[in-house]
Amino acid sequence: MPIMVRSPVSEDWPGLRPMLRDMGVNGDHPDAQRERYLQLVADPRWVMLGAHADGELAGYAAVQDYGPHLRSGDDHRIARLHDLYVRPDLRLGGVGRALMTAVSQWARQRVRYLEWQAHQDRAVPFYERLGYKGDPCPQPEYPTFEIDFRSPSGSGG
Repeated sequence: MPIMVRSPVSEDWPGLRPMLRDMGVNGDHPDAQRERYLQLVADPRWVMLGAHADGELAGYAAVQDYGPHLRSGDDHRIARLHDLYVRPDLRLGGVGRALMTAVSQWARQRVRYLEWQAHQDRAVPFYERLGYKGDPCPQPEYPTFEIDFRSPSGSGG
């Protein structure tokens, strides 16, 4: 199944909303959620990516560029992967890998580090299959992952 990753548009909202619900959105009104989505899509500090398969939204990723570091500027610039979600019926079909590749390509052009946390049971196995290794954090069920784009391998653990 061919997968196309692109920036989402307002017409993607109906396909995205059930994914957000499955990820656990707060209880605010759907109109407020849609407005927030449209604001983030237009915000240059964020990248929203949608993976499309067979003409339908198959998954999405949301990444925030925290901007220049106060003391070290872009030498320590960090982006955070907030969400990477694939519809359950399409998991293990390459959608997540395509999204993570697109996220990494975007981040490599902007920041030194890409970081995220993942649930030990639900998400860590996916990232480990891609070659990433999480580090312990104060919430042991959510290890922290990091890619240092200036390391020799361009990957992290």
